[in-house]
Amino acid sequence: MSLALNPYLQYKQNAVQGASRGELTLMLYDGLVKFIKRALISMDQNDLNGSHNALMRCQEIVFYLNDTLDQNYDLAGNLSALYEYMNRRLVEANAKKDSQIAGEVLELAMDMRDTWQHALKLVGETG
Repeated sequence: MSLALNPYLQYKQNAVQGASRGELTLMLYDGLVKFIKRALISMDQNDLNGSHNALMRCQEIVFYLNDTLDQNYDLAGNLSALYEYMNRRLVEANAKKDSQIAGEVLELAMDMRDTWQHALKLVGETG
């Protein structure tokens, strides 16, 4: 289905194009959480292909988050190490089809998403 024929895809594209860098990062964290949950559901249903595909999407998101870090800030090194850890655990979860490992990464991703969301609210409130 083309973008012009699908109002949801058009809305989604407009949301991404109009988002700030902070909002885009939040969208990436939301996507990471969504795909880990999808992988867990697939693992539960013994859908190996579904869990593999979802975990691969997670890895793509983590790679992108890591690649877009601004190395001018000290925090970037810490975040990069955390992203590398998350990626290793996602690879391990995928190889072993281990929902406990995927659940561990889900907790990290939700914490990071919630922290980022809170930071965006604080920045919005203080200008």
